[in-house]
Amino acid sequence: MIYRENGQFKTSYRADLQIFPILQDRIALFVLLAVAFIGVPMFASDYLMRAIFVPFLILSLAALGLNILVGYCGQISLGTGAFMAVGAYAAYNFTVRIEGMPLVLAILLGGFMAMLVGIVFGVPSLRIKGLYLAVATLAAQFFTDWAFLRINWFTNNSSSGSVSVSHLQVAGLPIDSPAAKYLLCLGFVCVFALLAKNLVRSAIGREWMAMRDMDVAAAVIGIRPVYAKLTAFAVSSFIVGVAGALWGFVHLGAWEPAAFNIDRSFQLLFMVIIGGLGSIMGAFFGAAFIVILPLVLDQIPYWFGIPISTALASHLTYMIFGALIVFFLIVEPHGLAKLWSTGKQKLRLWPFPH
Repeated sequence: MIYRENGQFKTSYRADLQIFPILQDRIALFVLLAVAFIGVPMFASDYLMRAIFVPFLILSLAALGLNILVGYCGQISLGTGAFMAVGAYAAYNFTVRIEGMPLVLAILLGGFMAMLVGIVFGVPSLRIKGLYLAVATLAAQFFTDWAFLRINWFTNNSSSGSVSVSHLQVAGLPIDSPAAKYLLCLGFVCVFALLAKNLVRSAIGREWMAMRDMDVAAAVIGIRPVYAKLTAFAVSSFIVGVAGALWGFVHLGAWEPAAFNIDRSFQLLFMVIIGGLGSIMGAFFGAAFIVILPLVLDQIPYWFGIPISTALASHLTYMIFGALIVFFLIVEPHGLAKLWSTGKQKLRLWPFPH
């Protein structure tokens, strides 16, 4: 650590319960946000924002929603891609069928529809858990894949089965450049990250964690399992639905049901596991690991001038990527967020050995 926390005393409960009670942490967060909102749009290339930053932000938001359900409430889910699809197609139908529908409102309504679907498929969690619940949520994935592929109403009777959006605007400002798309996604991520952080610190967040640790004991002390589990499904599905709408509208522009298939669900689950269960920061670490690392591994042979074919480079990327996932899970099963926390704790005690 480049600073120490000693000497920063609190004189009220409100000051002691701040998200960032240390002054240097608040300054570092302000600098990070300034770089994200001002520095990146000014100096980053269009390719970086379009191919790396925008997917990273949207997948971080989806992983944040999934982490609330899996990491904080302990309810396994394999249907995250389905809730993303519901958010994307619902937002699309709101914009197509309602003249003059604002983009932000359509995205939020898409998240609301995903929340309703998430509550429906979360009802089995009241009776089953573990692998049985995973299979129940997997049914949501298969059902939405079939519905959006076979029911033409969802695609506005598109003959190809795909949908597209264009001429995005927010408050009259066009969202067509990579910088504008990046700032829109960054705004959503910052707002929902703050809301999620406050939720998990509140009474409902403590109920989620009690259900995760021991649901029987939580019910004995007065926590209602129906309320705790269904609210976790609702909040998680809402955030994931918003992420799905952003993925379709901002990142893809045109998509079909295959864009939200089961591979997307597994990808998000891997993000949560690698980043760290029960950690807001873990969602960002996991998304960075999944999105950025394969791109770096693809470019390493070219950086060092190693003459290998494109197919071999792709296969090596998958092999190294899988080996690194296994390595990180062995070294720290609680994810990259735990490694970050451990590193900060050791630096906090440095140079003392204990």
